[in-house]
Amino acid sequence: MKNLLLFGLILCFSASNCFAVEKILFLGDSLTEGYRLSKKDSYPSLIQEVLNKEKLKIKVLNGGVSGSTTASGLSRLRWFLKAKPDLLVLALGANDGLRGFSLEDSYKNLEKIIKYALEQKMKILLCGMKMPPNYGKDYRDGFEKNYIKLKNKYKLPFYPFLLKGVGGNPKLNLEDGIHPNKKGYEIIAQNLFEFIKKEFL
Repeated sequence: MKNLLLFGLILCFSASNCFAVEKILFLGDSLTEGYRLSKKDSYPSLIQEVLNKEKLKIKVLNGGVSGSTTASGLSRLRWFLKAKPDLLVLALGANDGLRGFSLEDSYKNLEKIIKYALEQKMKILLCGMKMPPNYGKDYRDGFEKNYIKLKNKYKLPFYPFLLKGVGGNPKLNLEDGIHPNKKGYEIIAQNLFEFIKKEFL
């Protein structure tokens, strides 16, 4: 009997869905905040709606702040710790890239956030981003490789492109061509929820 219980515990601890998620923190920038839209139309809020419909007792925390870069991520994560999130969805870096920041500095900032979250025993989902073609191939490739290197180094679940199915589509973005509109956020929320469900729930 004891052997059976031990075997069950081993199976549980080796499976990702044995990790009980109670609070998800989405740490990001204007893409996460829901730029120029109602808060309820941001993708974290839409994911909360899906969680509620599926009767999953999980609370979503929207840690998106317009204009934020990777440099401010660690201090914001520390502030949100009082809410005791157990899953961090890290969606920072877009503003670093758009402003042409040092790839090395962005990498170090993201790594600090990841290390701190792991020290706090949080699970992490790393979300990647892509830069427009006019930023040049070398910078674009280096920008994307930053996420790949962090994913591999820390063995993190990785969602390669936060704007999957939305980025570059005029019908799904505001007139600035960068931020999603309401329909775009609905697609992001559905795609990201399915990924989170598969990896963590």
